Amino acid sequence: MRFIGDIPVWGDPQENAVLQMKNCAGEAADCALMADHHLGYAVPIGGVVAYEGRVSPSGVGFDIACGNKAVRLDCDHGDIRKNIPSIMDEIWKSLSFGVGRVNRESVDHDLFDDDPAWKIPVAERLKPVARKQLGTIGGGNHYVDLFSDERQRIWAGVHFGSRGLGHKLATHFIKAGGGKNGMHVDPVLLDVETELGAEYVACMKLAGRYAYAGRDWVCGKVASILGAEILEEVHNHHNFAWEEEHGGRRLWVVRKGATPAFPGQKGFVGGSMGDHSVILEGVDSKESEQALYSTVHGAGRVLSRTRAAGKTRFKKGKRVRISAGEISRDMMLNWVRGMGVELRGAGTDESPHCYKRLPEVLEAHRGTIRILHTLDPIGVAMAAAGEFDPYRD
Repeated sequence: MRFIGDIPVWGDPQENAVLQMKNCAGEAADCALMADHHLGYAVPIGGVVAYEGRVSPSGVGFDIACGNKAVRLDCDHGDIRKNIPSIMDEIWKSLSFGVGRVNRESVDHDLFDDDPAWKIPVAERLKPVARKQLGTIGGGNHYVDLFSDERQRIWAGVHFGSRGLGHKLATHFIKAGGGKNGMHVDPVLLDVETELGAEYVACMKLAGRYAYAGRDWVCGKVASILGAEILEEVHNHHNFAWEEEHGGRRLWVVRKGATPAFPGQKGFVGGSMGDHSVILEGVDSKESEQALYSTVHGAGRVLSRTRAAGKTRFKKGKRVRISAGEISRDMMLNWVRGMGVELRGAGTDESPHCYKRLPEVLEAHRGTIRILHTLDPIGVAMAAAGEFDPYRD
């Protein structure tokens, strides 16, 4: 860890992300930049920004409550390995991957009946589509994976957020707060004591419940496909804002692509489709305080989607490639096959070549976390190539 000005930065500093964080720091009570940081909308991904009495919709981002869940299952490792092609076929067939999808199954949840935030007009309008999309995974870097840990125990892991509900809520509040389009803009800040700020907090928490419910359902569905029981679970948001106490002050801590890591708190952090993932926990240290008890949410991108996959545009309703990317499908498949991974879906913009290596990123945070389990991927399912990801973060 090093300080750049007053900002603690982990890992190799990316200049554009550091400049974004410097812009955020002027209005913040405290901030920090995790080792997987890279450029984001208004606030860098991997950024942690704390405010007194204010919260930032653009800081939380467009995929409110995006996060990870991992569950340990009572499966036999040999059986899973032997049958992994048919298992991944069933996962791919049974779950809804891609942008704008609705769930093939009707999924109900108490949150649709007991949360007063639905009475807020913007949320009320979104309730029908939210019902239909609960338990869908989406596009971009969202996934459903199967893993084996260091004791050959089987885990399932998922990564996605609040789907169209969160995206539309974020869009509404960023616009209502005077937000501007573009990456290099000031973050929108809302006073939590105002009507607009209070409505955002209520809707953010609603989206958080929705994301948790979706990840719970998908993990349960995977367990059902495998005929397994869930023995252990680790669940966390990494695009969210929490009211916390730091240094004797009550602060709203916005984590954008950053995992909460208070002492003893467990988190699931995924690598790329052809790399290790981990179950970790926070430790108590001075460095942990400086990180606002936060850590990475993944490995962090080193190649943009356009550089990796090339440029495309729509012509007469079809996506047409206008330039090649740096990563071919053969390059991606050779990597994941070399790791023994059974892959379904995925585009070259999500190839392991596009990401830092997670062990190196975690090493930068060795003073703030403890690795509990290392998870090797067995099967990976993602949206098919060519899916447009509307979430700018």
